[in-house]
Amino acid sequence: MSAPKSVHAAGLPAMSLAALGVVFGDIGTSPLYVFKTVLEVSGPHPDRTTALGVLSLIVWTLIAITSMKYVSLAMSVDNEGEGGIMALMSLLGVSRRRRPLVVLAGLFGAALIYGDGAITPAISVLSALEGSLVIAPGMKHHVLAAAIVILVGLFLVQRHGTDRIGSLFGPIMAVWFAVIAALGVHGILKHPGVLWALNPVVGIRYLFSGGGTAFLLLGGIFLCVTGAEALYADMGHFGRRPIRVSWSVIVFPALVLNYAGQAAAVLAGAPTEGSIFFHLCPRPFQVPLIVLSTVATVIASQAIITGAFSMTRQAVQLGWLPRLRIVQTSPTGYGQIYVPSVNWLLMMATVSLTIGFGSSSNLAAAYGIAVSGTMLITTVLLCLATRELWAWSWAKALVLAGALAVLDAAFVAANMTKLAQGGWVPLAMGAVVYVIMLVWQTGAQAVRAQREGTAEQVSRVLQEIAAGQYPRVPGTAVFLARSDYGRPPILLWHLLRNRSLHESVLIMDVTTASVPQVPAEEALTIKELAPRLWLAEVRFGFMQRHDVPLVLERLRAQGYPLDLDDVTYYLGRDRITSREDGRGLLPPIRALFSYLQLNAAPLPDYFHLPREHVVEIGRTFMV
Repeated sequence: MSAPKSVHAAGLPAMSLAALGVVFGDIGTSPLYVFKTVLEVSGPHPDRTTALGVLSLIVWTLIAITSMKYVSLAMSVDNEGEGGIMALMSLLGVSRRRRPLVVLAGLFGAALIYGDGAITPAISVLSALEGSLVIAPGMKHHVLAAAIVILVGLFLVQRHGTDRIGSLFGPIMAVWFAVIAALGVHGILKHPGVLWALNPVVGIRYLFSGGGTAFLLLGGIFLCVTGAEALYADMGHFGRRPIRVSWSVIVFPALVLNYAGQAAAVLAGAPTEGSIFFHLCPRPFQVPLIVLSTVATVIASQAIITGAFSMTRQAVQLGWLPRLRIVQTSPTGYGQIYVPSVNWLLMMATVSLTIGFGSSSNLAAAYGIAVSGTMLITTVLLCLATRELWAWSWAKALVLAGALAVLDAAFVAANMTKLAQGGWVPLAMGAVVYVIMLVWQTGAQAVRAQREGTAEQVSRVLQEIAAGQYPRVPGTAVFLARSDYGRPPILLWHLLRNRSLHESVLIMDVTTASVPQVPAEEALTIKELAPRLWLAEVRFGFMQRHDVPLVLERLRAQGYPLDLDDVTYYLGRDRITSREDGRGLLPPIRALFSYLQLNAAPLPDYFHLPREHVVEIGRTFMV
């Protein structure tokens, strides 16, 4: 999910090709395991009614969820060109208005993505490698080890960035979609009557006449759209038009053809043990197909990993997660980042799931439960967006959202049957992230309230500075104030202890806007509070690098007398203790918040400050 921004300068064909390699890896490799998973629920020898009913439900799920909900509706609701559940929350103004239900729902949906994100690489790579069992059943005991080696290697190379190999992703995935489409046509020619399943009545009739089995099948059928959320989240990297073109012209037709080919193969009497996907391929080409599918699943896994990096940065920028070390791996592509802590946690989770479940079939039992919940939450937020941003009537908004919500709820209910089979694992992982987000936000609000309590003292000190009551020494001092209140308490602490100021003093109030990119002309405002003491209000978008030295260079170029060779940055280092009256945070919340704060990435790294020019002032907050 980290395409270089320069891709926007390319033409539509080039951008659409690039989108193939980043956006569609997850949904594009789902044919490897979807039909196999469904057949394991319906039985190994499905009759014509079941095969056609399943195919019809798969095709129309792709149309309803991916084409209608995400490609048509969700991608029309963008935050300055960015998409995804975090961007949608910001679009609804949760940072400006107290909307606890929206916040709780949106954060829970975002947290669940991490849960299924750990399963996606495991199930994809295992599914591809299990294709070798079609031609060499004796390889069964080596598949798990090979999958672990590939997955560990994939996570190990993340620190080098993907910009060098990213240009290959699009062409490889183009070949992948061409191949799966050709395989689908090969299967359909054996049993053309399978195309009757394109009639939605076939699927609806099967769903309502198939009883409990048909309902259980929905959990497997849902896996065909598990990558749909990525379409929305990746919109900012490519724009809606290239993604829509790639989906409509290449991805969707290829998926429909391949699923139809698999259903035709089943009706033609192909063996249903193992992967139906690989049985579509003529035997001489099965080894190259296994290699290609393995490469495609690695690309799909890469998209999930970089997507987790991107969403983590958005959460940090918006204040929902503690500061994390974020490494820029490309000088040209802002989306090319590496988040070490997320990378290693994902690697441990993915490898543990691979070992614990052992096969793609077992993983499929746990897969989908979390992302189906995220999709339902996205539907609710989209309903609010159509009301507030498009000024739709409640009746119109509820009719559309209601229809989508019924579909989402059906998939959630079907996936909930997987809970005891391992579905609790991604939910538990998402719950951990959710708790961390809520605790961090709760603690940060408590600390912010105490900071704002010093406003009167800081205002008095500013008056004393204006009156010349403090001696000035050579150099430039920059006081960082990343809070809602632009006069940092550390200025007060500094003066109480040092009783002097630098010749030039800049108070920098850094905030993160609820838009991805803040235009240069709107990113900086400055005013003089006292002689040679300025307040600079700096706004970064949640997809922008918080580079404070670069801001100083801009101010120097505008004529402000800042000595960039003699700059001292003052930051606060907070310590959390309990309130004496016992009315503060609950002890478990305070303890976890304190731990998160102590282990957050250092502020100098977050603001890209040279360490040798940083002074940190300790402060104690009772919360």
